[in-house]
Amino acid sequence: MSTQTSPASAPADNATAPTAQVELVIGGMTCASCANRIEKKLNRLDGVTATVNYATEKARVHYPDTLAPDELVAVVEQAGYTASLPKPPAAVPEATEPSDPADLLRTRLLVSLVLTVPVIAMAMIPAWQFTNWQWLSLTLAAPVVVWGALPFHRAAWTNLRHATATMDTLVSLGTLAAFGWSIYALFWGTAGTPGMTHPFEFTITRMDGTGSIYLEAAAGVTTFILAGRYFEARSKRRAGAALRALLELGAKEVSVLRKTGQDEWTEQRIPVDELSVGDRFVVRPGEKIATDGVIVDGASAVDVSMLTGESVPMEVGPDDTVTGATVNVGGRITVRATRVGSDTQLAQMAKLVEDAQTGKAQAQRLADRISGVFVPIVIALAVATLGFWLGTGGSVAAAFTAAVAVLIIACPCALGLATPTALMVGTGRGAQLGILIKGPEVLESTRQVDTVVLDKTGTVTTGRMALLDVVTAAGEDTDEVLRLAGSLEDSSEHPIARAIAEGARERTTGLSPVESFRNSAGLGVEGVVEGHAVIVGRPALLADYALHLDESLQEAMRAAESLGRTAVAVGWDGRARGVLVVADTVKPTSAEAISRLRDLGLTPIMLTGDNATAAAAIAEQVGIGEVIAEVLPQDKVAVIERLQREGKRVAMVGDGVNDAAALARADLGLAIGTGTDIAIEAADLTLVRGDLTAAPDAIRLARRTLGTIKGNLFWAFGYNVAMIPLAMAGLLNPMLAGAAMAFSSVFVVSNSLRLRSFRPTH
Repeated sequence: MSTQTSPASAPADNATAPTAQVELVIGGMTCASCANRIEKKLNRLDGVTATVNYATEKARVHYPDTLAPDELVAVVEQAGYTASLPKPPAAVPEATEPSDPADLLRTRLLVSLVLTVPVIAMAMIPAWQFTNWQWLSLTLAAPVVVWGALPFHRAAWTNLRHATATMDTLVSLGTLAAFGWSIYALFWGTAGTPGMTHPFEFTITRMDGTGSIYLEAAAGVTTFILAGRYFEARSKRRAGAALRALLELGAKEVSVLRKTGQDEWTEQRIPVDELSVGDRFVVRPGEKIATDGVIVDGASAVDVSMLTGESVPMEVGPDDTVTGATVNVGGRITVRATRVGSDTQLAQMAKLVEDAQTGKAQAQRLADRISGVFVPIVIALAVATLGFWLGTGGSVAAAFTAAVAVLIIACPCALGLATPTALMVGTGRGAQLGILIKGPEVLESTRQVDTVVLDKTGTVTTGRMALLDVVTAAGEDTDEVLRLAGSLEDSSEHPIARAIAEGARERTTGLSPVESFRNSAGLGVEGVVEGHAVIVGRPALLADYALHLDESLQEAMRAAESLGRTAVAVGWDGRARGVLVVADTVKPTSAEAISRLRDLGLTPIMLTGDNATAAAAIAEQVGIGEVIAEVLPQDKVAVIERLQREGKRVAMVGDGVNDAAALARADLGLAIGTGTDIAIEAADLTLVRGDLTAAPDAIRLARRTLGTIKGNLFWAFGYNVAMIPLAMAGLLNPMLAGAAMAFSSVFVVSNSLRLRSFRPTH
């Protein structure tokens, strides 16, 4: 087993690197390829390095001082998007919530759905084709194609100006072709004649296209793809929630000390925002420390698991530094503020999370990648069809009928269903198994990962101290030692004390009342239990009362500490009676989960802020061969980046605030659902039940869902591509077009439903 106590350092800064940095808020992006286009435009500028994130809708730009930020905004706007410089915090009212694009899409989707259903029904069911039904279809379909599909038309226009094609181009082209030809057929052809019907037949015969309308194809495609965009937008907007959750961790108010006389101080309750560097403030047991500072009075134990993952609270006293948002679990302390606002460690952690999210590579949607090749081919085929028919002496109407039919049939409505249906079924099945998948971008990462980095505390272990062993001196009764120690510790709020008291309740006849209880900060506790003057704590505390550990108890202490466990001594009436061993315990299923991750081809690595000895002991129990210990949150990000530079695709599993930035930076972030909200928000997958065996199941489910989406996309294109030759030959009738649309959609939905049969391994 290899153990490291510090991550590899990041590469040295390039001497020619840009000297300034700005974060632009980007608007108008509709897919991941838009982010790529903006990124390329910015990176063409001399000395500029830009990363654009489609999920957070932000661009992080490093640029030379010779360039003004307004010039960067201008470049983005020239590309057809909006950009704005960040506003100072004071300029943003707290009550103002950013509008959610998913709300606008939902309205557009619902209206389109209500209008589209009767259009499709009338086109596909001849019995419903009453006199002049085609004009009602036009009335209902027009708002869908013009207003419902407006986001696709705008994006297609932007793509056209930059000589590129995405799924938006395909949707806009197909729907406008179908709608435009239908209007031509209704007003200038024979389709508008009263009594016109679409017969229910699938014969392949050459026909006059001026008697056919394709309004159901135009409206149906628009509605189906709006549904896909709505579900995507709903998941995409969660990206910023991680930062809000992190900033919520801090204290809201603080008891600051104000000097009223030469030696007189009074407490005053103020909002944390009004705290200044140098102010003194009071932190009582159970309260959060308001900001970073130095203790000037008092001693306590501070729960720093948020920062380090260390399950044992840190003992602190005068001149020790403390960090904002950590919890005081011991005595009353007075702290002098040394850093406030954006300079605090909590704010720096928020910055780490934001940086990680912005820099995270977003997988382009598969449909966009396919469309980029497919659209130019379809347009070329349509032009070739038109030229062929005109060149061989065919009528102008027949030539245009065939060319437009190529464009219409090339726009498969199943394309809009391919991703959302598989994602909905896959995520629904995942939810039943305690696995939450955030969005389609997550799935691509699960196929590629080859390394899994696991936090220790709360992920591999329970994150709570528990009593593991009771070692007694010769002639002592184990139950009595534990009962008296547990009774005394029951009066303390320290996590180690709670573990001993809980263990005593479970293993003995019951706890006894305590008299004259006293806490010696950082050393232990003492009091009278059942007439005995009992002392529980460090050997140094017992030695003060001439209670010395014999050789067997000293050996028990050394053995426990060598395994990274915490041992406390117990004594009364002039003699040391025993040693109690407590530690963070391994979850029962962790070893099995590690084994199954290996079976998936992943290499496990433990990454923790805990001490190296404890981490190595836990790693050995569960079968992890590499341990990187004693790391801070920023160091965790550096480790992830180092592994990625080495060519590894990294999955990160964690549960704490200190894991959030690493979860966001990793190629795939998995959060334990029993952990903090910030970790859950920053991750791609959430394991609701807190059981590590859900991690391999989550990766298997995500990979299978990705495979289903790829299969859906293949068939969504396949059925319609097969119809293109018929369209080019002028043999496509409306029923064949409608049948291809319906059959491909049914296949996509039924293929997605197969994900419901997914079963966990155990």
